[in-house]
Amino acid sequence: MIEIKVPELAESITEGTIAEWTVKTGDAIEKGETIAELETDKVNVEIKSDFSGVIQELLAEPGDNVVVGQVIAKLGEEGANAASEAAPKEEAPKAEEAPKAEPAKETAPTEAPAAEEKKASKSRTVASPAARKKARELGIDLDEVSFRDPMGRVRVEDVEAHSLSKNTPKAAEKPAATPSKPAAAAPAQEDGRVERIKMSRRRQTIAKRLVEAQHTAAMLTTFNEVDMTAVMDVRNRRKDAFLKKNGVKLGFMSFFTKAVIGALKSFPLLNAEIQGDEILLKKFYDIGVAVSTDEGLVVPVVRDADKLSFAGIEKEIGDLGKKARDNSLGLKDLQGGTFTITNGGIFGSLYSTPILNTPQVGILGMHTIQRRPVVVDSNDTVEVRPMMYIALSYDHRIVDGKDAVQFLVRVKQLLEDPEDLLLEG
Repeated sequence: MIEIKVPELAESITEGTIAEWTVKTGDAIEKGETIAELETDKVNVEIKSDFSGVIQELLAEPGDNVVVGQVIAKLGEEGANAASEAAPKEEAPKAEEAPKAEPAKETAPTEAPAAEEKKASKSRTVASPAARKKARELGIDLDEVSFRDPMGRVRVEDVEAHSLSKNTPKAAEKPAATPSKPAAAAPAQEDGRVERIKMSRRRQTIAKRLVEAQHTAAMLTTFNEVDMTAVMDVRNRRKDAFLKKNGVKLGFMSFFTKAVIGALKSFPLLNAEIQGDEILLKKFYDIGVAVSTDEGLVVPVVRDADKLSFAGIEKEIGDLGKKARDNSLGLKDLQGGTFTITNGGIFGSLYSTPILNTPQVGILGMHTIQRRPVVVDSNDTVEVRPMMYIALSYDHRIVDGKDAVQFLVRVKQLLEDPEDLLLEG
């Protein structure tokens, strides 16, 4: 029997969640064939078999957490599987002779195995392996355990709660005598007004990292606004020729990426990282671009963005965005990054405070372009201009307010004067 284990994933990833099995017990597979999809903190990874054979047993269910090195399936040779199927047929005559010798035992073999088979079948479909093991240890019938999983799966915590309720019967009677919040919540679940949904591993990771960022960094946000007239004028005049020459559209992200790099060169502490009591200054510019997907926010990285042209940046962002939406990003697409840009404007956001993508110490937030009246010269002339609010969240532990404000002013200057931006690039 060959054991299939969770492979080594990456230095920072030690566990994952079985998203789905692509095979079932009894399937014949070839070496290199994908047998399961594993959801990790960052990306989904396909688990492939290193051997050919027949799936004998799947030791985890979709939704179960597994760690690197854990056995999740057992593989046998195709001939061995056929032999196991033939074995019951050879023993069948012996089973028929047993009732002749002892007729009194006829009912026991027919009823008990049927009950056990039904129970085992039900347990396999509604309980995780860990829950089944816990139930065996506590001597609990899984059919009696209430579950909270919307998919109808019994988990370890459900078994433990059932065991506790059995051991404390008096406590269980109190809610019936004196109605409280738990008693009132039951009808809401029964009539369909409440749905309990388990957070995906990626959503749990996003939540954890956002909370960590606010707990570990001295995060502040400063704001400014950009007159987008010059950038929009360049785009309108050049977009057709740019598309024809480069095969990609000229968007706003290349302008903002170039502007951020120009400002980072002037204020290098925003392109740094804190490691213990040291500051790690990074003299390269790997810019993370936040992308929203159905599974949550991911931040793929544009490597050495300072060495790319406008077209190169647009192509790289387009490719990474497509991979993110197709759920085909690799770990290398997400690792690293020295500074992040997030664009809430595509969803209509006018004003927001982005949260740091730790261990980075700076993140720039773009917002929607809104036409509004502004004073444009010393004669107090008022014109309607396309304006965008921009926000910089930064770690005040190493970035002073003065540098943060001037960084944002530099980004504004570069965007409002594209010629200066091109010289910086």
